[in-house]
Amino acid sequence: MRQPGSWVTSVRVGFARACVVLVVVMLVPAVWAAAVTLWLWWGGNPWSWVAPFLWAGLGTFALSRPVCRIVRSLVARWTGTAIPAGYREPGPVIQLSTGYWWNGHSYERTARDAHRDQRWRTRWHDPATWRDLRFTAIAPLTAGVLAAVPPAGLAVAVLGFGGPAFGGLAFGGLAFGQGGSAAVLVGVLGLVVAVAAAPHAWRPLEPVAARFLRPSPAMALADRVDELTAQRADVTVAQAAEIRRIERDLHDGAQARLVALGLSLATAEKLMDAHPDRAKALLREARAGAATSLTELRDLVRGISPPVLTERGLVDALRALALDSPLDTSVHADLRTRLEPPIEAAVYFAVAELLTNAVKHADADRARISLTRHDAGLVVEVEDDGRGGARVRAGGGLAGLRRRLAVFDGTCGITSPPGGPTRVTMVVPCASW
Repeated sequence: MRQPGSWVTSVRVGFARACVVLVVVMLVPAVWAAAVTLWLWWGGNPWSWVAPFLWAGLGTFALSRPVCRIVRSLVARWTGTAIPAGYREPGPVIQLSTGYWWNGHSYERTARDAHRDQRWRTRWHDPATWRDLRFTAIAPLTAGVLAAVPPAGLAVAVLGFGGPAFGGLAFGGLAFGQGGSAAVLVGVLGLVVAVAAAPHAWRPLEPVAARFLRPSPAMALADRVDELTAQRADVTVAQAAEIRRIERDLHDGAQARLVALGLSLATAEKLMDAHPDRAKALLREARAGAATSLTELRDLVRGISPPVLTERGLVDALRALALDSPLDTSVHADLRTRLEPPIEAAVYFAVAELLTNAVKHADADRARISLTRHDAGLVVEVEDDGRGGARVRAGGGLAGLRRRLAVFDGTCGITSPPGGPTRVTMVVPCASW
């Protein structure tokens, strides 16, 4: 049996949520009501409707996206149902050799004009925009009407209880002039309706939003294709950058030392008979150079795929990484099975990137790494006691980390208030769970 305290809380919370839903979904109808009022104020002649109609149309277009964003946020916060927005992102804007800017549709003199033109074109042709407009037209007639029941019941109750006090003016004066008993009865009924409907009146918002705001299967598939196309481009760019890094490391490091090693051996061979002491010194230098080259090659191989990761798995590789880190790092893991090698490599280098950031940018002393299994997949959390303030910047390490995980449909959440701590939560779906 429900406790009285919880029931009162349910009524109170439900009434507040119903009022919020009513205000949010009635914003656009309020714009149209204001337009009609303005038209009537101007006399209601056949040509005075143009300006109010344009004002109402522009207001609807401008309010539809903010209203739908608020609705998605409310549904996610109150029910845990995530409704993807599915808005299309504008493409890149590039500057041509002529000095003009090309946004995929038109040439503009400045980057600002190119971005503005592109934003409007993208929004106008985005199916999500038309979903938002459809929702703003349907929501007031469905979720809005039901959400209005508790406030309307409360208003009736206030007028009913206040009728006798105001001399029977509240409801036309027919019954109230005879002592107000009918007004009190109406007030009681209004209060009963408000209290009974409050816990449930806001709940239709979730099915209505899920039905009319969620992208259709065809739209979701098209968005998924666009997302995969972008991920493929990111992977191609990342692979090209990695190949250039390996080539640069080989050219500047091991290759140069091996060339010097060959020259030293050739010189020592020539000096062996005439100057054996100088030849022996060159051989010692060559041996040291060979050892250095071997170390650089091992470091290079470790940067591509650490041997401990390949041989012993993700957990032991992270523990080895924690031992090499200058931070006081602890590793807590709840994994008994090996993951796919690409996923292990992605998680390993993501954690390595976070520890490096904690040392270089956060001035941290300690870090904690945890790996847990979840229904959603592998959950990896990295937390440091640094100064916080970490942000995702375009082209930065955290943006690259997100791209690395996005290849596997992974997500990365970052919480880093000023003063710390910084907590990064990575979730990678695993079908083998």
